[in-house]
Amino acid sequence: MSIIEAIILAVVEGITEFLPVSSTGHMIIISSLLGIANESFTKVFTVAIQLGAILSVVVLYWKRFFQSANFYFKLFVAFLPAAIIGFLLNDYIDQLLEKVEVVAIMLIAGGILFLFIDKLFRQTEEAGFQEVTYSSALKIGFFQTIAMIPGVSRSAATIIGGLTQKLTKKTAAEFSFFLAVPTMAAATGYKLLKFYKEGNGFSSTEISALAIGNLVAFIVALLAIKTFISFLTKHGFKIFGYYRIIVGIIILALYFSGIRLSTL
Repeated sequence: MSIIEAIILAVVEGITEFLPVSSTGHMIIISSLLGIANESFTKVFTVAIQLGAILSVVVLYWKRFFQSANFYFKLFVAFLPAAIIGFLLNDYIDQLLEKVEVVAIMLIAGGILFLFIDKLFRQTEEAGFQEVTYSSALKIGFFQTIAMIPGVSRSAATIIGGLTQKLTKKTAAEFSFFLAVPTMAAATGYKLLKFYKEGNGFSSTEISALAIGNLVAFIVALLAIKTFISFLTKHGFKIFGYYRIIVGIIILALYFSGIRLSTL
């Protein structure tokens, strides 16, 4: 992986990680078109640069992270379902990650759902809650487990989970960002540890790519989060629905046309 390729992937990661459009789907397309999807380092890199995206959440909402112990307890409660189910179904999830068509189908299915989300939760937005309870945190955590199916999108699943708990779109989206911190930190740590245990060292070029990639992902994610909250509050989910459908169709078209796509 060259530094230019690392920057391109980091920009894509920073934009898509917190949007309900599936960063996995985008990484499949971009890394495959760059011709680096099958490299073992690419698979580590695409997870490791999530650290930069995580830091953007902490920086933007630093006051919330130092507000009270309840905040951390709620995150822990919401994180538990994914931690437990992910551990128990790890092998099955890995099998799904190898199926590009699953990513495409879930992108399209989620996109169709997004076309109707605003109407389904219109009353919630008008009189929704702005505080997450322990009960709603746990239920949102179970929604997050749905995102273990590649193409669903972690942010999409958790935001919809928040809406089902009668949270406003803004509150649901922000809690989705907060929940990303322990979830993505765990995924990043696991991937790096696994890579290390397999005896793969990092070359100087790869270390540079990781450093630059995380920095770029951090900066881009900062802009993406702030823009997304404002856009979501004003315009809703429909545009993301159309976008997901288009990306899903592109992946299927590439897949059935014989262009080699590789999962991450």
